[in-house]
Amino acid sequence: MTQAFDIVVVGAGMVGAALATGLGQNGFRVALVDRAPPPAFDPDNTPDIRVSALSAGSERYLRSLGAWDHILRMRATPYKRLAVWDETRYPLQNLVPRKLAEVQFDAIELGAHHLGHIVENSVTQQALWQTAEACPQVTLLQGQGVASLAQSGDAATVTLDDGRELVAALVVGADGAQSRIRDLAGIGTTRNQYDQQAMVISVRYQGPVEDITWQGFHPSGPRAFLPLHSAGPDHPGESWGSLVWYDSPEELARLQSLDDSTLMSEIQSSFPTSLPLLTHIDSKASFPIARQHAKQYHTGRVVLAGDAAHTINPLAGQGVNLGFQDAQALQSALKEAKRAGDDLADPKWLNLYEQQRRPANRRMMLTMDLFYQLFSNEIPPVHLLRNLGLGAVRALPFARNRVARYAMGIDEELPAVVRQITSRIPGLNQL
Repeated sequence: MTQAFDIVVVGAGMVGAALATGLGQNGFRVALVDRAPPPAFDPDNTPDIRVSALSAGSERYLRSLGAWDHILRMRATPYKRLAVWDETRYPLQNLVPRKLAEVQFDAIELGAHHLGHIVENSVTQQALWQTAEACPQVTLLQGQGVASLAQSGDAATVTLDDGRELVAALVVGADGAQSRIRDLAGIGTTRNQYDQQAMVISVRYQGPVEDITWQGFHPSGPRAFLPLHSAGPDHPGESWGSLVWYDSPEELARLQSLDDSTLMSEIQSSFPTSLPLLTHIDSKASFPIARQHAKQYHTGRVVLAGDAAHTINPLAGQGVNLGFQDAQALQSALKEAKRAGDDLADPKWLNLYEQQRRPANRRMMLTMDLFYQLFSNEIPPVHLLRNLGLGAVRALPFARNRVARYAMGIDEELPAVVRQITSRIPGLNQL
């Protein structure tokens, strides 16, 4: 059986489902392929252990697709403040006042109602599936993987596991860091595995839902807190939160082997004092972290988006926001191609997409690497340097707030002075 489409999107995670919805709403005939649907939302279930900090820019995009109201009907937690500080202790720390080693961003100072929302990945994906299903131009094909990919002069053919063939002008690989489409298209990657891993822990804590997300930096890696929703009437006076603990694989393996009571005590003593009092651990998981970048974003009739094109150190939770930016840029380029009557795989339009997204993704990769190298060490002079850097950021609120507005997706453009600085950094083009 052969079915014809304009575009086949492989991977119906958050980025793939958003892109398919946006393309369908703009008149493209789209097939959206994935092995499994997202889990059904149940308000009585405990939170998904995988959460993302969706920026204001991502919120705007999701609103434009009609998905944001679905998210709000399930659950999302706004945060109005974001704090960063250094928890390392050395003799040299006396040279830097403690208050200069702490930086806090506040929505009020940035002229915004909030900085972003913490949302469970399954909630975002479920909302996007609902918008995709509501779009008559999108055909959802779930329960199927990709067996093969063939390209010819005027079409690409995706063969599914059950033998069905999908013929389209363009195939989008939005199927994650281990992308099958990227491999079948012969697109290579550069990859850097970090020494640290990340452990994510879903917890309940005493008190109302907090409006701040923070990261305290330790030489072994950062430790972060992300607020979630109220724990509900069954647990009065308690709220859900997500913790992230970066450390060596050996240390995280030791932590995962602990019973919940002992682990809770270790967390409470090892995390910054800003952590509320924990009452319960629901789930935990650890995973390796790596920076990975596709050597090219497109070849022939295949183009990549989201984690299939790039993965970054998750320090600031920017991965899915970058993916949504990819989806918007690719959607815009393909709309222009359609308006011009061009082949959707015309290199002119796919090059435009890559020229827009590769430099922006590189900048974020470099920024996260700089944070990783600057904070994940025990060298006293570097400790002094980073504290002075945090102090400088604190002392220059105008520049700090301009960069923060861009990072949160409130402003569309990075300040010109920062663009000039990053354009001169050696090695940026090699990422």
